[in-house]
Amino acid sequence: MSPFYRFAARGAIIPFLKAVSRQKVTGTENIPREGGFITVANHLTDLDSLTAMRAMVDADVPVYSLAKSTLFDVPVLGSILRAGGQIPVHRATKEAGDSLKEAERVLRSGDVIMVFPEGTLSRDPLQWPMTGKTGAARLAMATGAPVVPMGQWGAQFVMGTYSKVIRPLPRKEVRILIGEPLDLSRFGSDTTDRDAVRACTAEIMRAITALVEQLRGEKAPRPYDMKYDGNPGKGRIGVRPTRRRTARGRPHPMMGLRPGPGPRPTASRGRSHERRRPRARLRPGRRRRGRRLGHDLRHPAGAHRHPHAHVGQAGRDRGGDQRRDQ
Repeated sequence: MSPFYRFAARGAIIPFLKAVSRQKVTGTENIPREGGFITVANHLTDLDSLTAMRAMVDADVPVYSLAKSTLFDVPVLGSILRAGGQIPVHRATKEAGDSLKEAERVLRSGDVIMVFPEGTLSRDPLQWPMTGKTGAARLAMATGAPVVPMGQWGAQFVMGTYSKVIRPLPRKEVRILIGEPLDLSRFGSDTTDRDAVRACTAEIMRAITALVEQLRGEKAPRPYDMKYDGNPGKGRIGVRPTRRRTARGRPHPMMGLRPGPGPRPTASRGRSHERRRPRARLRPGRRRRGRRLGHDLRHPAGAHRHPHAHVGQAGRDRGGDQRRDQ
């Protein structure tokens, strides 16, 4: 174990986790003792990345994880991550693929890579693993390294999902279950085969979900897919959003999304979203019909708004009397 892990993991991180939680790990016999491998886990809170790392460090297996590049810009944390050889991930940039190349180099050197295949904290309001990204599958197919699934439950009660507040008291139990290494050789090594990569990703997520089912003692529903179910937003825990459909039965483009600021979208009846016809503008000096001589359709008692309106009305009455006299 490198000096970084001895100092950071055993000297700081693990004592902190012991102070705020009681961690119980089972299945450590499934950890390979030789060669590099990939460990994958579900992701519910920022704290469970530390609990998953602790499970490996307690077994004397240091791991290298893929972290967001923005974390390396934090003054103190960035220095620690760089000293520990952690791999930055530049999302939505041309350098995004470089992180997988670096992870592949680490694996071939015999070290261990930790990946959270969901790519972010789970958006499932029921807190089950979502559909995964293809990074872990591509890495496994390219290197042939074994994949060790890991399910964890309980860290979200110490630090809530999308929360930065730690609730240390009373100490919560964090349970971790490590499964047997997966045999993914049937998917081949061609990472350009999209169907094979997707199937390999689904197999990895099924293994993780099965471990979480054992920890929670219940059967998981179908995997939550943000492309299908939409993004319910942060903090929506408890009930999955219902899927709305258009008149033709297709998923609504706004399905599963919380209404944000501004007007809500109106439902269309068989047509595309129709816009209300804009009100015609009048030329300067013109008045709308019904507003002459102080008569305002919006205000029936228009004379109160125009004090001289009764003069005009009286003038019309006198003119009428004169014509009748003639």
